[in-house]
Amino acid sequence: MNLQQQLIQILQDHESDYVSGEQLSQHLQCSRTAIWKHIQKLKQGGYEIEAVHRLGYRLLSSPATLDEDWIANNIKTTWMGKRLLYYKEVESTQDIAKNVLQQSEKQSSAENGTVIIAETQTKGRGRMGRHWHSPLGKGLWFSIILKPDLPLQQVPQLTLLVSVALCRTLRKFGLDAGIKWPNDIHIAGKKVSGILLESSADDQRVHYTIAGIGIAVNLEKDDYPTSLHPIAVSMKMAAEQTFEREEVLCTFLCELEAIYSIYMEQGFAPIKTLWETLTISLHKPITINTPQEVIHGTAIGIDDYGAMKVEVEDGEGKRSIRTIFSGDVNFQADGSECR
Repeated sequence: MNLQQQLIQILQDHESDYVSGEQLSQHLQCSRTAIWKHIQKLKQGGYEIEAVHRLGYRLLSSPATLDEDWIANNIKTTWMGKRLLYYKEVESTQDIAKNVLQQSEKQSSAENGTVIIAETQTKGRGRMGRHWHSPLGKGLWFSIILKPDLPLQQVPQLTLLVSVALCRTLRKFGLDAGIKWPNDIHIAGKKVSGILLESSADDQRVHYTIAGIGIAVNLEKDDYPTSLHPIAVSMKMAAEQTFEREEVLCTFLCELEAIYSIYMEQGFAPIKTLWETLTISLHKPITINTPQEVIHGTAIGIDDYGAMKVEVEDGEGKRSIRTIFSGDVNFQADGSECR
C-alpha cells in the first residue's frame, strides 16, 4: 500500500476515535506537515475527515462507490446498459469508449448500448474541449456506445434525443429540470448535466456515436470550484436530499432505450415534440455565440435536424429567420443568466 492507502487504513481502524498527527507521523514515518497534505488530498478525493485541535483526525465517511451488482439486477432495459464497464478513475470515459471500439474492430463487435462509467475523470471534457468537473463518487460520469443506422447529417438529432431522456429522468426524481439548447440540462437557471456526442462515419453514414454524459448527482457546493458556483447545481443541492446514483443511472438508461426506440421507429418528429415541451430555450430573447459571429434574436423553435431557429432583426427593422447549428447560448431565465 502507498502512504495514502496506509493513512486511510489507520483512520478506518480507528473510525470511532481521533488519531493524532503525531501518532500518524510516527507510524508512517513522515512529517506531520506531510500528513496534513495527504489529508487534504483525501478530502479532495471525497473522503470526509474531521480535524480537531489537540485531538487529531477522524474519518467520518468514505467516497461512495457504485454497486455494479445492484445495477445488473435492477436495470429494466432490453439492451441498453446490459454491458457495463466500470472504472474507479479514468482520464475520460469518452476515450475508453473509443478504445473499446478500436479493440472491437480487431476482435468481435462492440455491443450497441455498452456503458463505460467511472467514479471520477481526471480529464473529463464537454463541448469545445472544455473541462468537465468530475469529483470522485459524487456524480454519474459515463459514455454510451450507440450504433444507429443514420446519415451523418442526422447526428445532431441524437443530442436532442439524449437530452429529452435525461430531462425526463430528472423530472421523475421530482426535479424541475429543463433542456437548454443544444445539450445542457438546467434547474432554476443552473447547469446540472451536460451531453457530448462524438461520432465516426463512413460514406456519410454513421459508423458509431459515443454519447458522453455527466450528471451532478450528490455534489455539495464545496465540491465545485468557486468559478462554477454561480452557474452549477447538483440534484442534491436542488432537492436538498441525497440520491442513489445507481437508481438514477438505471432510470436514465431505461428512459433512453424507450426514447431511442421511438426515434428509430418513427423518426425525429415525436422527439422534436417532446424536446419542445421540455426546453427552456424558446420564445425569449437569446444570444448565441458562434465561431463566426454573435447573434441576437428570439429563439422560436428547432428544425428537423435539431438546429435552432432564431428570429433576428436587421438595422432597418426587418425580421428574418436564421438557422443556427452550433453555438453557446445566453438568455434570461428565472431572473438569472444562463450560460
